[in-house]
Amino acid sequence: MLRAIHHAAIICSDYERSKAFYTQVLGLRIIAENLRAARQSWKLDLALPDGSQIELFSFPNPPKRPSTPEAQGLRHLAFAVDDIDAACARLEGHGVTVEPIRVDEYTGRRFTFFPDPDGLPLELYETLQPAN
Repeated sequence: MLRAIHHAAIICSDYERSKAFYTQVLGLRIIAENLRAARQSWKLDLALPDGSQIELFSFPNPPKRPSTPEAQGLRHLAFAVDDIDAACARLEGHGVTVEPIRVDEYTGRRFTFFPDPDGLPLELYETLQPAN
């Protein structure tokens, strides 16, 4: 049976820009980077601390995302963080626009959204309760 999410795959429009964003801004570690010459495509495997991965792909002239996050299909990719304030400050320090922090009405946990370089909606979800 299913145990965990192994990876999420993302197709970007500008490989170098997205590579810098995911490695330098988000701090993901590079596992492997491969040029798939037959497809004119790069594949970058990135690791999160829990062992899950993001596969970043480039393709010549990929079509744009068809619509907003409320369209049918995958809505967004969420990252668990211990301290959402620190994570937001880090992103904003890199010039990333972060939405105001909200509180999940069902769990009481804080969360927010920010875009990757192609506008893919990414979420920060605070997994530790803030000290009172």
